[in-house]
Amino acid sequence: MTVSVPATMSAVVTNGFGGPEVLRVVKRPVPAPGDGEVLVRVFAAGVNRADVMQRQGVYDPPDGSPILGLEVSGEVCATGPGVSSPAVGSRVVALVSSGGYAEYVAVPIGQVAPLPDGIDPLDAAGVMEVAATVWANVFMVAGLRPGEAILVHGGASGIGTMAVQLARATGAHVATTVGNDAKSELVRQLGAEIVINYRASDFVEVLRRHGFAPDVVLDVVGGRYLRPNVDVLAVGGRLVVIGLQGGSIGEMPIGDLLYKQASVHATSLRARTVAEKSEIVAATRAGVWPLMADGIVRPVIRGRWRLSEVAAAHGAMEDPAHFGKELLVVAVPQQPPPSGGGPSGCARLGTGPRTPT
Repeated sequence: MTVSVPATMSAVVTNGFGGPEVLRVVKRPVPAPGDGEVLVRVFAAGVNRADVMQRQGVYDPPDGSPILGLEVSGEVCATGPGVSSPAVGSRVVALVSSGGYAEYVAVPIGQVAPLPDGIDPLDAAGVMEVAATVWANVFMVAGLRPGEAILVHGGASGIGTMAVQLARATGAHVATTVGNDAKSELVRQLGAEIVINYRASDFVEVLRRHGFAPDVVLDVVGGRYLRPNVDVLAVGGRLVVIGLQGGSIGEMPIGDLLYKQASVHATSLRARTVAEKSEIVAATRAGVWPLMADGIVRPVIRGRWRLSEVAAAHGAMEDPAHFGKELLVVAVPQQPPPSGGGPSGCARLGTGPRTPT
Protein backbone atom coordinates (compact mmCIF):
# COMPACT_ATOMS: atom_id res chain seq x y z
CA MET A 1 0.00 0.00 0.00
CA THR A 2 1.28 3.47 -0.86
CA VAL A 3 0.26 7.10 -0.98
CA SER A 4 1.30 9.61 -3.59
CA VAL A 5 4.95 10.67 -3.34
CA PRO A 6 7.04 12.74 -5.76
CA ALA A 7 9.77 11.32 -7.98
CA THR A 8 12.50 13.50 -6.47
CA MET A 9 13.30 14.93 -3.05
CA SER A 10 15.62 17.39 -1.35
CA ALA A 11 18.57 15.79 0.42
CA VAL A 12 21.87 16.86 1.96
CA VAL A 13 25.22 15.68 0.59
CA THR A 14 28.77 17.00 0.78
CA ASN A 15 30.67 18.78 -1.97
CA GLY A 16 34.02 17.29 -1.00
CA PHE A 17 35.15 17.12 2.62
CA GLY A 18 35.74 19.91 5.10
CA GLY A 19 33.82 22.40 7.20
CA PRO A 20 30.06 23.00 7.26
CA GLU A 21 30.35 25.01 4.04
CA VAL A 22 30.74 21.78 2.00
CA LEU A 23 27.16 20.72 2.82
CA ARG A 24 24.72 21.06 -0.07
CA VAL A 25 20.98 20.55 -0.49
CA VAL A 26 20.45 18.76 -3.80
CA LYS A 27 17.72 16.86 -5.61
CA ARG A 28 17.81 13.07 -5.51
CA PRO A 29 15.36 10.34 -6.55
CA VAL A 30 12.97 9.25 -3.82
CA PRO A 31 14.08 5.75 -2.77
CA ALA A 32 11.73 2.82 -3.20
CA PRO A 33 11.33 0.55 -0.17
CA GLY A 34 12.89 -2.86 -0.78
CA ASP A 35 12.10 -6.21 0.78
CA GLY A 36 11.42 -5.75 4.48
CA GLU A 37 11.60 -1.95 4.30
CA VAL A 38 9.26 1.01 4.72
CA LEU A 39 9.47 4.43 3.11
CA VAL A 40 9.31 7.24 5.68
CA ARG A 41 8.37 10.82 4.90
CA VAL A 42 10.72 12.69 7.23
CA PHE A 43 9.44 15.20 9.78
CA ALA A 44 12.90 15.92 11.21
CA ALA A 45 16.38 14.44 11.37
CA GLY A 46 18.81 14.41 14.28
CA VAL A 47 22.29 15.88 13.85
CA ASN A 48 24.97 13.60 15.30
CA ARG A 49 28.73 13.62 15.80
CA ALA A 50 29.03 10.86 13.21
CA ASP A 51 27.49 13.23 10.64
CA VAL A 52 30.19 15.80 11.38
CA MET A 53 32.87 13.13 11.00
CA GLN A 54 31.36 11.95 7.69
CA ARG A 55 31.38 15.55 6.45
CA GLN A 56 35.06 15.79 7.40
CA GLY A 57 35.87 12.60 5.49
CA VAL A 58 36.90 10.47 8.48
CA TYR A 59 33.79 8.27 8.90
CA ASP A 60 32.49 6.62 5.74
CA PRO A 61 28.93 5.28 5.82
CA PRO A 62 28.83 1.47 5.63
CA ASP A 63 26.33 1.51 2.75
CA GLY A 64 28.20 4.14 0.73
CA SER A 65 25.25 6.55 0.61
CA PRO A 66 26.25 10.19 0.01
CA ILE A 67 23.22 11.45 1.98
CA LEU A 68 23.97 12.21 5.63
CA GLY A 69 21.78 11.43 8.64
CA LEU A 70 21.40 8.56 11.12
CA GLU A 71 17.96 9.08 12.68
CA VAL A 72 14.59 10.52 11.77
CA SER A 73 11.03 10.98 12.88
CA GLY A 74 8.30 10.83 10.29
CA GLU A 75 5.34 9.08 8.75
CA VAL A 76 5.22 5.80 6.84
CA CYS A 77 4.36 6.50 3.19
CA ALA A 78 4.85 3.09 1.62
CA THR A 79 5.72 -0.47 2.56
CA GLY A 80 7.95 -2.85 0.66
CA PRO A 81 7.41 -6.56 0.02
CA GLY A 82 7.06 -8.62 3.16
CA VAL A 83 5.96 -5.72 5.40
CA SER A 84 2.47 -5.75 6.86
CA SER A 85 2.97 -3.21 9.66
CA PRO A 86 3.27 -0.43 10.58
CA ALA A 87 0.49 0.77 8.33
CA VAL A 88 0.83 3.64 5.91
CA GLY A 89 0.19 6.83 7.89
CA SER A 90 1.79 5.52 11.09
CA ARG A 91 4.08 7.97 12.87
CA VAL A 92 7.47 6.48 13.61
CA VAL A 93 11.09 7.07 14.53
CA ALA A 94 13.85 5.22 12.72
CA LEU A 95 17.52 4.38 13.01
CA VAL A 96 19.23 4.55 9.61
CA SER A 97 22.78 3.92 8.39
CA SER A 98 22.58 7.05 6.24
CA GLY A 99 20.01 9.05 4.29
CA GLY A 100 18.21 10.82 7.15
CA TYR A 101 18.91 14.38 5.94
CA ALA A 102 16.23 14.10 3.26
CA GLU A 103 12.51 14.36 2.65
CA TYR A 104 12.18 10.57 2.35
CA VAL A 105 14.24 7.61 3.53
CA ALA A 106 13.84 3.84 3.11
CA VAL A 107 14.43 1.93 6.37
CA PRO A 108 14.55 -1.78 7.30
CA ILE A 109 11.41 -2.51 9.31
CA GLY A 110 13.38 -3.76 12.31
CA GLN A 111 14.99 -0.32 12.67
CA VAL A 112 11.63 1.44 12.95
CA ALA A 113 9.68 2.04 16.16
CA PRO A 114 6.44 3.88 16.94
CA LEU A 115 6.69 7.54 17.86
CA PRO A 116 7.23 7.55 21.65
CA ASP A 117 4.14 8.61 23.61
CA GLY A 118 4.39 12.10 25.04
CA ILE A 119 7.22 13.24 22.75
CA ASP A 120 6.74 16.02 20.17
CA PRO A 121 6.94 14.52 16.64
CA LEU A 122 9.82 16.84 15.72
CA ASP A 123 11.76 16.37 18.96
CA ALA A 124 11.39 12.61 18.50
CA ALA A 125 13.95 12.87 15.69
CA GLY A 126 16.57 13.29 18.40
CA VAL A 127 15.64 10.10 20.25
CA MET A 128 16.61 6.98 18.32
CA GLU A 129 20.36 7.29 17.78
CA VAL A 130 21.17 8.36 21.33
CA ALA A 131 18.67 6.04 23.03
CA ALA A 132 19.81 3.02 21.00
CA THR A 133 23.48 3.86 21.55
CA VAL A 134 23.04 4.20 25.30
CA TRP A 135 20.79 1.16 25.69
CA ALA A 136 23.07 -1.05 23.58
CA ASN A 137 26.26 -0.04 25.36
CA VAL A 138 25.29 0.78 28.94
CA PHE A 139 22.69 -1.94 29.44
CA MET A 140 23.16 -4.65 26.79
CA VAL A 141 26.99 -4.63 26.72
CA ALA A 142 27.99 -3.28 30.14
CA GLY A 143 24.95 -4.60 32.03
CA LEU A 144 24.50 -1.61 34.35
CA ARG A 145 22.38 -2.63 37.34
CA PRO A 146 20.42 -0.71 40.00
CA GLY A 147 22.70 0.53 42.75
CA GLU A 148 25.83 0.46 40.59
CA ALA A 149 27.83 3.56 39.63
CA ILE A 150 28.50 4.92 36.15
CA LEU A 151 30.83 7.60 34.78
CA VAL A 152 29.54 9.25 31.61
CA HIS A 153 32.04 11.33 29.67
CA GLY A 154 30.54 14.24 27.74
CA GLY A 155 27.44 14.35 29.91
CA ALA A 156 25.92 17.38 28.15
CA SER A 157 26.06 15.83 24.67
CA GLY A 158 23.10 14.11 23.06
CA ILE A 159 24.38 10.70 24.14
CA GLY A 160 25.46 12.03 27.52
CA THR A 161 22.13 13.61 28.42
CA MET A 162 20.33 10.38 27.50
CA ALA A 163 22.84 8.23 29.42
CA VAL A 164 22.53 10.33 32.57
CA GLN A 165 18.73 10.12 32.51
CA LEU A 166 18.53 6.40 31.77
CA ALA A 167 21.13 5.52 34.38
CA ARG A 168 19.29 7.50 37.06
CA ALA A 169 15.97 5.98 36.00
CA THR A 170 17.54 2.56 36.47
CA GLY A 171 18.62 3.41 40.00
CA ALA A 172 22.33 3.86 39.28
CA HIS A 173 24.60 6.56 40.72
CA VAL A 174 25.93 8.93 38.06
CA ALA A 175 29.09 10.98 37.67
CA THR A 176 29.86 12.87 34.50
CA THR A 177 32.40 15.15 32.84
CA VAL A 178 31.46 18.37 31.02
CA GLY A 179 33.29 21.31 29.44
CA ASN A 180 31.89 24.30 31.33
CA ASP A 181 29.82 25.35 34.33
CA ALA A 182 26.65 26.01 32.31
CA LYS A 183 26.67 22.39 31.19
CA SER A 184 27.28 21.34 34.79
CA GLU A 185 23.96 22.81 35.83
CA LEU A 186 22.15 21.08 32.95
CA VAL A 187 23.39 17.60 33.81
CA ARG A 188 22.74 18.11 37.52
CA GLN A 189 19.12 18.84 36.65
CA LEU A 190 19.06 15.56 34.68
CA GLY A 191 20.21 13.62 37.73
CA ALA A 192 24.03 13.54 37.79
CA GLU A 193 25.33 13.45 41.36
CA ILE A 194 28.97 14.33 40.62
CA VAL A 195 29.76 16.74 37.78
CA ILE A 196 33.37 17.44 36.81
CA ASN A 197 34.50 20.30 34.58
CA TYR A 198 37.33 18.48 32.81
CA ARG A 199 38.88 21.79 31.75
CA ALA A 200 39.35 22.79 35.39
CA SER A 201 39.83 19.48 37.26
CA ASP A 202 41.28 16.01 36.84
CA PHE A 203 38.36 13.59 36.88
CA VAL A 204 40.45 10.81 38.43
CA GLU A 205 41.35 12.97 41.43
CA VAL A 206 37.79 14.23 41.87
CA LEU A 207 36.27 10.75 41.77
CA ARG A 208 38.82 9.41 44.24
CA ARG A 209 38.13 12.30 46.57
CA HIS A 210 34.45 11.38 46.52
CA GLY A 211 35.14 7.67 46.89
CA PHE A 212 33.32 7.09 43.60
CA ALA A 213 34.55 3.98 41.73
CA PRO A 214 32.36 3.45 38.66
CA ASP A 215 31.21 -0.02 37.73
CA VAL A 216 30.66 1.25 34.19
CA VAL A 217 32.42 3.98 32.20
CA LEU A 218 30.82 5.22 28.96
CA ASP A 219 33.58 6.95 27.00
CA VAL A 220 33.52 9.03 23.82
CA VAL A 221 37.12 10.28 24.15
CA GLY A 222 39.14 7.15 23.37
CA GLY A 223 42.92 7.02 23.48
CA ARG A 224 43.66 9.93 25.76
CA TYR A 225 41.30 8.63 28.46
CA LEU A 226 42.15 4.92 28.25
CA ARG A 227 44.52 4.75 31.23
CA PRO A 228 42.61 7.15 33.51
CA ASN A 229 39.36 5.32 32.76
CA VAL A 230 40.90 2.03 33.86
CA ASP A 231 42.41 3.78 36.89
CA VAL A 232 38.97 4.77 38.22
CA LEU A 233 37.10 1.53 37.45
CA ALA A 234 35.76 -0.52 40.32
CA VAL A 235 36.66 -4.19 40.70
CA GLY A 236 34.70 -6.02 38.03
CA GLY A 237 34.21 -2.73 36.17
CA ARG A 238 33.32 -2.41 32.50
CA LEU A 239 34.73 0.29 30.22
CA VAL A 240 32.80 0.86 26.99
CA VAL A 241 34.50 3.04 24.36
CA ILE A 242 32.15 4.44 21.70
CA GLY A 243 34.16 7.40 20.35
CA LEU A 244 37.63 8.61 19.51
CA GLN A 245 37.43 12.36 20.10
CA GLY A 246 40.68 12.13 22.11
CA GLY A 247 42.56 9.95 19.61
CA SER A 248 42.66 6.31 18.58
CA ILE A 249 45.79 5.23 20.48
CA GLY A 250 46.17 4.98 24.25
CA GLU A 251 48.15 3.15 26.90
CA MET A 252 46.47 0.00 28.17
CA PRO A 253 47.38 -0.86 31.80
CA ILE A 254 46.96 -4.64 31.55
CA GLY A 255 48.09 -5.21 35.14
CA ASP A 256 45.35 -2.94 36.48
CA LEU A 257 42.77 -4.75 34.34
CA LEU A 258 43.89 -8.08 35.75
CA TYR A 259 43.90 -6.81 39.33
CA LYS A 260 40.43 -5.29 38.96
CA GLN A 261 39.04 -8.17 36.87
CA ALA A 262 37.81 -5.43 34.57
CA SER A 263 36.87 -5.51 30.89
CA VAL A 264 37.11 -3.12 27.94
CA HIS A 265 34.57 -3.06 25.12
CA ALA A 266 34.76 -0.99 21.94
CA THR A 267 31.59 -0.79 19.87
CA SER A 268 30.04 1.00 16.89
CA LEU A 269 26.29 1.08 16.34
CA ARG A 270 26.44 2.22 12.72
CA ALA A 271 28.59 -0.68 11.53
CA ARG A 272 26.31 -3.40 12.93
CA THR A 273 24.16 -5.62 10.73
CA VAL A 274 20.47 -5.00 10.16
CA ALA A 275 19.69 -7.98 12.38
CA GLU A 276 21.82 -6.59 15.21
CA LYS A 277 20.34 -3.10 14.87
CA SER A 278 16.85 -4.56 14.84
CA GLU A 279 17.55 -6.38 18.11
CA ILE A 280 18.89 -3.16 19.64
CA VAL A 281 15.91 -1.10 18.46
CA ALA A 282 13.47 -3.63 19.92
CA ALA A 283 15.31 -3.65 23.26
CA THR A 284 15.52 0.15 23.27
CA ARG A 285 11.81 0.47 22.62
CA ALA A 286 11.01 -1.96 25.43
CA GLY A 287 13.34 -0.27 27.90
CA VAL A 288 13.10 3.43 27.05
CA TRP A 289 9.65 4.10 25.56
CA PRO A 290 7.78 3.49 28.87
CA LEU A 291 10.13 5.95 30.62
CA MET A 292 9.35 8.57 27.99
CA ALA A 293 5.62 7.93 28.24
CA ASP A 294 5.88 8.54 32.00
CA GLY A 295 7.90 11.75 31.50
CA ILE A 296 10.95 10.33 33.30
CA VAL A 297 13.25 10.54 30.27
CA ARG A 298 13.15 13.26 27.61
CA PRO A 299 15.29 14.21 24.61
CA VAL A 300 17.27 17.39 25.29
CA ILE A 301 16.86 19.61 22.22
CA ARG A 302 19.00 22.71 21.78
CA GLY A 303 17.83 23.95 18.38
CA ARG A 304 15.70 23.31 15.31
CA TRP A 305 16.95 24.27 11.85
CA ARG A 306 15.50 24.14 8.35
CA LEU A 307 17.08 21.66 5.95
CA SER A 308 18.48 24.63 4.02
CA GLU A 309 20.25 25.71 7.23
CA VAL A 310 22.16 22.46 7.58
CA ALA A 311 25.55 24.23 7.56
CA ALA A 312 24.46 26.40 10.49
CA ALA A 313 23.19 23.32 12.32
CA HIS A 314 26.59 21.65 11.92
CA GLY A 315 28.26 24.85 13.08
CA ALA A 316 26.10 24.79 16.19
CA MET A 317 27.02 21.14 16.74
CA GLU A 318 30.73 22.06 16.74
CA ASP A 319 30.28 25.11 18.99
CA PRO A 320 31.91 24.49 22.42
CA ALA A 321 28.64 25.72 23.97
CA HIS A 322 26.67 22.94 22.26
CA PHE A 323 24.56 20.63 24.41
CA GLY A 324 21.88 18.04 23.75
CA LYS A 325 20.66 17.67 20.18
CA GLU A 326 20.34 19.84 17.08
CA LEU A 327 17.51 18.94 14.69
CA LEU A 328 16.89 19.52 11.00
CA VAL A 329 13.18 20.19 10.43
CA VAL A 330 12.10 18.85 7.05
CA ALA A 331 8.29 18.93 7.30
CA VAL A 332 5.82 20.09 9.94
CA PRO A 333 3.44 17.22 10.71
CA GLN A 334 -0.26 17.91 10.52
CA GLN A 335 -2.57 16.97 13.35
CA PRO A 336 -3.14 13.20 13.25
CA PRO A 337 -6.40 12.10 11.65
CA PRO A 338 -9.33 10.91 13.78
CA SER A 339 -9.16 7.29 14.90
CA GLY A 340 -9.72 5.03 11.91
CA GLY A 341 -9.46 7.95 9.49
CA GLY A 342 -6.54 6.59 7.49
CA PRO A 343 -3.21 8.22 6.64
CA SER A 344 -2.87 11.96 7.00
CA GLY A 345 -1.33 12.32 3.56
CA CYS A 346 2.44 12.59 3.24
CA ALA A 347 2.30 15.01 0.32
CA ARG A 348 0.52 17.71 2.37
CA LEU A 349 3.36 18.38 4.83
CA GLY A 350 5.07 21.79 4.79
CA THR A 351 8.46 23.24 5.69
CA GLY A 352 9.12 23.93 9.36
CA PRO A 353 10.65 26.96 10.99
CA ARG A 354 13.99 27.22 12.69
CA THR A 355 13.49 27.62 16.43
CA PRO A 356 16.92 27.55 18.10
CA THR A 357 16.99 27.86 21.90
